[in-house]
Amino acid sequence: MIEIRNYIRGEWISIRHGREIEVRNPADQDELVGKGYLASAREAESVVAAASEALPAWSRMPAPKRGEIVERAADLLRAEQDDVARLLTREEGKTVAEAKGEIYRAYNVLNYTAGQARRLSGITIPSELPKNFAYTMRQPLGVVSLITPWNFPICIPAWKIAPALVAGNTVVFKPSSTTPLTAAKLVEIFERAGLPPGVLNLLVAGSGDVGDILTHDPRVRGVSFTGSTENGTRIYSSCAARGVKAQCEMGGKNPVIVLEDSSTIPGSSIVLNLHTAVCGAVPS
Repeated sequence: MIEIRNYIRGEWISIRHGREIEVRNPADQDELVGKGYLASAREAESVVAAASEALPAWSRMPAPKRGEIVERAADLLRAEQDDVARLLTREEGKTVAEAKGEIYRAYNVLNYTAGQARRLSGITIPSELPKNFAYTMRQPLGVVSLITPWNFPICIPAWKIAPALVAGNTVVFKPSSTTPLTAAKLVEIFERAGLPPGVLNLLVAGSGDVGDILTHDPRVRGVSFTGSTENGTRIYSSCAARGVKAQCEMGGKNPVIVLEDSSTIPGSSIVLNLHTAVCGAVPS
């Protein structure tokens, strides 16, 4: 059995108070995969403080050097994909083949994003004033809260964490409490890749217990959320009121239209996904 722990300031922290949680294999409820306690507001304050303290040094590190750490994490994830896939399957319920597919996608995200560390360029702008040089440059937002769901427990965190790190932000990562073990494995990989303490922090907690801190704290300058419409709308409103960046992926299923002629070709059907149609890529 694996102990559910938090990762704060480069240390794995065991909690002995609060609400106890268990992770059981969805295919075999008799198998107890993990056990621990949900973090409280006290731990949430600690992770925000840790990320804030680590921000100055991390943001000053040259972007290509930050990218090298993310690239090492990608290589470690790919090398250990079999072990990670088995853990993901035992915790979340995907087949091993599906878990490997998700992990390979996460690897691609990390690998691609690492390369973007050399492309964080600005632009030069002709000035209307003489002897003036106008230009733009990219700067990190600061501390960002990343809140992810259970259904893609390694890929969604990867595509939130990697860009945030490459851009020079420090991270408070709150995964779903349904899949904390896969999240911890990803954080452990970043740790072994050489990420400095406090740059990436893991908080296993209930949204109701820590959500306000992760979205309202003045040190948090950006939030990326994937989850329910109800929670996402609340987060977006909170961030808008403070004037900070918010990225919310919300909602349930994409609606579909089954066309009248779908049965005219034996053994086939034509389904148009409205999300795809809105994006302008309608399948032929």
